Amino acid sequence: MITVEHLTKRYGPVVAVDDVSFTAEPGLVTGFLGPNGAGKSTTLRMLCGLTPPTSGSVRVLGLPYAALSNPGRRVGVLLDASAQHAGRTGREVLALAALLTGVGRSRVDEVLDVVGLTTAESARRVGTYSLGMRQRLGLAGALLGEPEVLVLDEPANGLDPAGIRWMRDLLAAFADDGGTVLLSSHQLAEIEVIADRIVVIGRGRIVADGTKDELLRGDGTFVRSTDDAALTAALQAAGIEAQTRVGGGVVATADAELVARTASAAGVVVVELREASSRGLEELFLELTAEHAREEVTA
Repeated sequence: MITVEHLTKRYGPVVAVDDVSFTAEPGLVTGFLGPNGAGKSTTLRMLCGLTPPTSGSVRVLGLPYAALSNPGRRVGVLLDASAQHAGRTGREVLALAALLTGVGRSRVDEVLDVVGLTTAESARRVGTYSLGMRQRLGLAGALLGEPEVLVLDEPANGLDPAGIRWMRDLLAAFADDGGTVLLSSHQLAEIEVIADRIVVIGRGRIVADGTKDELLRGDGTFVRSTDDAALTAALQAAGIEAQTRVGGGVVATADAELVARTASAAGVVVVELREASSRGLEELFLELTAEHAREEVTA
Protein backbone atom coordinates (compact mmCIF):
# COMPACT_ATOMS: atom_id res chain seq x y z
CA MET A 1 0.00 0.00 0.00
CA ILE A 2 1.27 3.47 -0.92
CA THR A 3 -0.46 6.54 0.52
CA VAL A 4 0.43 10.03 -0.73
CA GLU A 5 -1.15 12.90 1.21
CA HIS A 6 -0.96 16.60 0.30
CA LEU A 7 2.56 16.18 -1.05
CA THR A 8 4.25 19.42 -2.12
CA LYS A 9 7.74 20.20 -3.35
CA ARG A 10 9.05 23.69 -4.07
CA TYR A 11 12.38 24.67 -5.58
CA GLY A 12 12.51 28.35 -4.75
CA PRO A 13 9.62 29.99 -6.62
CA VAL A 14 8.96 26.85 -8.69
CA VAL A 15 6.28 24.47 -7.42
CA ALA A 16 7.23 21.07 -8.83
CA VAL A 17 4.57 19.08 -6.96
CA ASP A 18 1.49 20.85 -5.65
CA ASP A 19 -0.71 19.25 -2.96
CA VAL A 20 -0.72 15.77 -4.51
CA SER A 21 -2.77 12.99 -2.89
CA PHE A 22 -3.47 9.47 -4.15
CA THR A 23 -3.15 5.81 -3.16
CA ALA A 24 -1.78 2.65 -4.78
CA GLU A 25 -3.44 -0.41 -3.32
CA PRO A 26 -2.35 -4.05 -2.92
CA GLY A 27 -3.46 -6.36 -5.70
CA LEU A 28 -3.59 -3.55 -8.26
CA VAL A 29 -1.30 -2.01 -10.86
CA THR A 30 -1.59 1.77 -10.57
CA GLY A 31 -0.48 3.73 -13.63
CA PHE A 32 1.06 7.13 -12.85
CA LEU A 33 0.87 9.33 -15.95
CA GLY A 34 1.70 12.87 -16.94
CA PRO A 35 3.48 14.90 -19.63
CA ASN A 36 7.15 15.85 -19.34
CA GLY A 37 7.66 18.29 -16.48
CA ALA A 38 4.41 17.33 -14.76
CA GLY A 39 6.02 16.23 -11.47
CA LYS A 40 6.02 12.43 -11.84
CA SER A 41 9.72 11.82 -11.19
CA THR A 42 9.84 14.31 -8.33
CA THR A 43 6.87 12.55 -6.71
CA LEU A 44 8.54 9.14 -7.07
CA ARG A 45 11.81 10.46 -5.63
CA MET A 46 9.98 11.83 -2.60
CA LEU A 47 8.17 8.51 -2.23
CA CYS A 48 11.51 6.68 -2.08
CA GLY A 49 13.13 9.12 0.34
CA LEU A 50 15.56 10.55 -2.24
CA THR A 51 14.07 14.06 -2.22
CA PRO A 52 12.63 15.66 0.93
CA PRO A 53 9.12 17.10 0.50
CA THR A 54 8.40 20.72 1.33
CA SER A 55 5.19 19.56 2.98
CA GLY A 56 2.85 16.59 3.02
CA SER A 57 3.73 12.95 3.47
CA VAL A 58 4.20 9.60 1.73
CA ARG A 59 3.74 6.29 3.50
CA VAL A 60 4.75 2.95 2.06
CA LEU A 61 3.35 -0.04 3.93
CA GLY A 62 2.22 2.38 6.63
CA LEU A 63 5.57 4.15 7.18
CA PRO A 64 7.80 6.71 5.47
CA TYR A 65 10.23 4.85 3.20
CA ALA A 66 13.22 5.81 5.37
CA ALA A 67 11.50 4.45 8.48
CA LEU A 68 11.07 0.96 7.02
CA SER A 69 13.33 -1.69 8.47
CA ASN A 70 15.58 -2.81 5.59
CA PRO A 71 13.41 -1.13 2.92
CA GLY A 72 15.15 -3.00 0.11
CA ARG A 73 13.49 -6.19 1.32
CA ARG A 74 10.00 -4.68 1.26
CA VAL A 75 10.01 -2.16 -1.60
CA GLY A 76 11.51 -2.78 -5.03
CA VAL A 77 12.50 0.42 -6.80
CA LEU A 78 13.59 1.13 -10.38
CA LEU A 79 13.83 4.84 -11.13
CA ASP A 80 16.77 5.02 -13.55
CA ALA A 81 18.18 1.91 -15.21
CA SER A 82 21.15 3.89 -16.54
CA ALA A 83 22.34 4.67 -13.00
CA GLN A 84 23.95 1.23 -12.50
CA HIS A 85 27.74 0.98 -12.11
CA ALA A 86 29.08 0.58 -15.64
CA GLY A 87 32.31 -1.09 -14.50
CA ARG A 88 30.68 -3.99 -12.63
CA THR A 89 29.15 -7.07 -14.19
CA GLY A 90 25.42 -7.57 -13.94
CA ARG A 91 25.94 -10.39 -11.46
CA GLU A 92 28.23 -8.21 -9.33
CA VAL A 93 25.61 -5.46 -9.19
CA LEU A 94 23.05 -7.91 -7.87
CA ALA A 95 25.48 -9.70 -5.54
CA LEU A 96 26.39 -6.40 -3.88
CA ALA A 97 22.71 -5.49 -3.48
CA ALA A 98 22.07 -8.94 -1.99
CA LEU A 99 24.90 -8.43 0.50
CA LEU A 100 23.61 -5.01 1.55
CA THR A 101 20.03 -6.19 2.05
CA GLY A 102 20.83 -9.56 3.60
CA VAL A 103 19.45 -11.61 0.73
CA GLY A 104 20.93 -15.04 0.07
CA ARG A 105 23.26 -15.32 -2.94
CA SER A 106 21.01 -17.97 -4.48
CA ARG A 107 18.39 -15.28 -4.97
CA VAL A 108 20.70 -13.60 -7.52
CA ASP A 109 20.42 -16.61 -9.81
CA GLU A 110 16.66 -16.69 -9.30
CA VAL A 111 16.05 -13.09 -10.35
CA LEU A 112 18.46 -13.32 -13.29
CA ASP A 113 16.38 -16.21 -14.51
CA VAL A 114 13.12 -14.30 -13.90
CA VAL A 115 14.24 -11.31 -15.98
CA GLY A 116 15.80 -13.42 -18.72
CA LEU A 117 19.48 -12.48 -18.40
CA THR A 118 21.68 -15.46 -19.26
CA THR A 119 24.82 -16.55 -17.40
CA ALA A 120 26.97 -15.08 -20.18
CA GLU A 121 25.07 -11.78 -20.15
CA SER A 122 25.25 -11.46 -16.37
CA ALA A 123 29.04 -11.91 -16.60
CA ARG A 124 29.39 -8.89 -18.88
CA ARG A 125 30.10 -5.41 -17.58
CA VAL A 126 27.02 -3.21 -17.35
CA GLY A 127 28.70 -0.59 -19.55
CA THR A 128 28.31 -2.99 -22.49
CA TYR A 129 24.58 -3.55 -21.91
CA SER A 130 21.86 -2.27 -24.19
CA LEU A 131 19.11 -0.15 -22.62
CA GLY A 132 16.79 -3.15 -22.65
CA MET A 133 19.35 -5.27 -20.78
CA ARG A 134 19.84 -2.50 -18.23
CA GLN A 135 16.09 -2.41 -17.70
CA ARG A 136 16.04 -6.15 -17.08
CA LEU A 137 18.94 -5.85 -14.64
CA GLY A 138 17.22 -2.96 -12.87
CA LEU A 139 14.04 -4.96 -12.53
CA ALA A 140 16.07 -7.91 -11.20
CA GLY A 141 17.42 -5.58 -8.53
CA ALA A 142 13.91 -4.39 -7.69
CA LEU A 143 12.72 -7.99 -7.30
CA LEU A 144 15.80 -9.17 -5.40
CA GLY A 145 14.41 -8.74 -1.88
CA GLU A 146 11.05 -10.38 -2.72
CA PRO A 147 9.28 -7.07 -2.00
CA GLU A 148 5.64 -6.34 -1.29
CA VAL A 149 5.68 -3.10 -3.32
CA LEU A 150 7.18 -2.18 -6.70
CA VAL A 151 7.84 1.44 -7.72
CA LEU A 152 8.89 1.60 -11.37
CA ASP A 153 9.66 4.59 -13.60
CA GLU A 154 9.58 3.82 -17.35
CA PRO A 155 10.61 0.16 -16.91
CA ALA A 156 9.72 -0.77 -20.51
CA ASN A 157 12.11 1.71 -22.15
CA GLY A 158 14.40 -0.12 -24.55
CA LEU A 159 12.43 -3.36 -24.49
CA ASP A 160 11.29 -4.98 -27.71
CA PRO A 161 7.62 -6.02 -28.12
CA ALA A 162 8.29 -9.46 -26.66
CA GLY A 163 10.05 -7.85 -23.69
CA ILE A 164 7.17 -5.46 -23.12
CA ARG A 165 4.73 -8.37 -23.17
CA TRP A 166 6.95 -10.25 -20.70
CA MET A 167 7.08 -7.26 -18.34
CA ARG A 168 3.32 -6.81 -18.56
CA ASP A 169 2.75 -10.43 -17.56
CA LEU A 170 5.30 -10.22 -14.74
CA LEU A 171 3.73 -7.12 -13.19
CA ALA A 172 0.21 -8.51 -13.54
CA ALA A 173 1.30 -11.70 -11.76
CA PHE A 174 2.98 -9.66 -9.01
CA ALA A 175 -0.27 -7.74 -8.40
CA ASP A 176 -2.36 -10.90 -8.60
CA ASP A 177 -0.24 -12.30 -5.75
CA GLY A 178 -1.25 -9.30 -3.60
CA GLY A 179 1.63 -6.96 -4.41
CA THR A 180 1.34 -3.22 -4.94
CA VAL A 181 2.63 -1.81 -8.24
CA LEU A 182 3.08 1.91 -8.96
CA LEU A 183 4.10 2.24 -12.60
CA SER A 184 5.07 5.46 -14.35
CA SER A 185 5.28 5.25 -18.14
CA HIS A 186 4.81 7.18 -21.37
CA GLN A 187 3.72 4.01 -23.14
CA LEU A 188 0.01 4.68 -22.87
CA ALA A 189 -1.04 1.59 -24.81
CA GLU A 190 0.72 -0.62 -22.28
CA ILE A 191 -0.70 1.28 -19.32
CA GLU A 192 -4.17 0.90 -20.82
CA VAL A 193 -3.67 -2.86 -21.00
CA ILE A 194 -2.11 -3.49 -17.60
CA ALA A 195 -3.28 -0.76 -15.21
CA ASP A 196 -6.24 -1.31 -12.90
CA ARG A 197 -6.16 2.25 -11.59
CA ILE A 198 -4.84 5.42 -13.24
CA VAL A 199 -3.53 8.65 -11.69
CA VAL A 200 -2.81 11.56 -14.04
CA ILE A 201 -0.68 14.53 -12.99
CA GLY A 202 -0.31 17.85 -14.81
CA ARG A 203 1.72 20.90 -13.71
CA GLY A 204 2.31 19.24 -10.37
CA ARG A 205 -1.36 18.62 -9.56
CA ILE A 206 -3.57 15.55 -9.87
CA VAL A 207 -6.00 16.05 -12.75
CA ALA A 208 -7.57 12.57 -12.71
CA ASP A 209 -7.64 9.61 -10.32
CA GLY A 210 -9.81 6.54 -10.63
CA THR A 211 -10.17 3.04 -11.96
CA LYS A 212 -9.47 2.55 -15.64
CA ASP A 213 -13.13 1.84 -16.32
CA GLU A 214 -14.25 4.97 -14.48
CA LEU A 215 -11.88 7.26 -16.36
CA LEU A 216 -12.40 5.78 -19.82
CA ARG A 217 -16.16 5.72 -19.50
CA GLY A 218 -17.61 8.84 -21.11
CA ASP A 219 -21.14 10.18 -21.52
CA GLY A 220 -23.08 10.88 -24.69
CA THR A 221 -21.86 10.41 -28.25
CA PHE A 222 -18.51 10.85 -29.95
CA VAL A 223 -18.73 12.09 -33.53
CA ARG A 224 -16.05 12.95 -36.07
CA SER A 225 -16.95 14.90 -39.21
CA THR A 226 -15.54 16.75 -42.18
CA ASP A 227 -16.07 20.04 -40.30
CA ASP A 228 -16.04 19.62 -36.51
CA ALA A 229 -16.32 23.36 -35.89
CA ALA A 230 -19.50 23.64 -37.95
CA LEU A 231 -20.87 20.49 -36.33
CA THR A 232 -20.21 21.85 -32.83
CA ALA A 233 -21.98 25.10 -33.70
CA ALA A 234 -24.96 23.21 -35.13
CA LEU A 235 -25.26 20.97 -32.08
CA GLN A 236 -25.05 23.90 -29.68
CA ALA A 237 -27.63 25.84 -31.73
CA ALA A 238 -29.95 22.84 -31.30
CA GLY A 239 -29.53 23.03 -27.53
CA ILE A 240 -27.13 20.08 -27.31
CA GLU A 241 -23.99 20.44 -25.22
CA ALA A 242 -21.00 19.75 -27.45
CA GLN A 243 -17.24 20.01 -26.97
CA THR A 244 -14.41 19.44 -29.41
CA ARG A 245 -11.66 17.06 -28.36
CA VAL A 246 -7.92 17.36 -28.70
CA GLY A 247 -6.97 15.39 -31.79
CA GLY A 248 -10.33 15.93 -33.48
CA GLY A 249 -13.92 14.91 -32.98
CA VAL A 250 -16.78 16.20 -30.87
CA VAL A 251 -18.47 14.83 -27.74
CA ALA A 252 -22.16 15.62 -27.54
CA THR A 253 -24.60 15.00 -24.70
CA ALA A 254 -27.22 13.40 -26.93
CA ASP A 255 -27.86 10.00 -28.45
CA ALA A 256 -26.29 9.01 -31.75
CA GLU A 257 -29.48 9.36 -33.81
CA LEU A 258 -30.10 12.96 -32.71
CA VAL A 259 -26.46 13.88 -33.34
CA ALA A 260 -26.59 12.35 -36.82
CA ARG A 261 -29.87 14.13 -37.68
CA THR A 262 -28.47 17.47 -36.48
CA ALA A 263 -25.32 17.01 -38.54
CA SER A 264 -27.38 16.09 -41.62
CA ALA A 265 -29.61 19.14 -41.23
CA ALA A 266 -26.51 21.35 -41.02
CA GLY A 267 -25.03 19.76 -44.13
CA VAL A 268 -22.06 18.30 -42.25
CA VAL A 269 -20.79 14.88 -43.32
CA VAL A 270 -20.27 12.47 -40.39
CA VAL A 271 -17.34 10.07 -40.77
CA GLU A 272 -17.43 8.44 -37.32
CA LEU A 273 -20.24 8.02 -34.81
CA ARG A 274 -20.10 5.97 -31.60
CA GLU A 275 -20.72 6.03 -27.88
CA ALA A 276 -18.28 8.29 -26.07
CA SER A 277 -17.52 5.44 -23.66
CA SER A 278 -15.22 3.78 -26.20
CA ARG A 279 -12.48 6.39 -25.99
CA GLY A 280 -8.96 5.16 -25.31
CA LEU A 281 -6.35 6.17 -22.75
CA GLU A 282 -4.35 8.23 -25.24
CA GLU A 283 -7.42 10.33 -26.03
CA LEU A 284 -8.17 10.77 -22.33
CA PHE A 285 -4.54 11.66 -21.56
CA LEU A 286 -4.37 14.33 -24.25
CA GLU A 287 -7.72 15.74 -23.16
CA LEU A 288 -6.68 15.96 -19.49
CA THR A 289 -3.16 17.32 -20.03
CA ALA A 290 -3.60 19.65 -23.00
CA GLU A 291 -3.41 22.70 -20.71
CA HIS A 292 -0.75 21.19 -18.44
CA ALA A 293 1.92 19.88 -20.82
CA ARG A 294 5.21 21.73 -20.72
CA GLU A 295 8.88 21.20 -21.46
CA GLU A 296 10.36 22.88 -18.40
CA VAL A 297 12.85 21.66 -15.80
CA THR A 298 10.33 20.21 -13.38
CA ALA A 299 10.34 16.40 -13.44
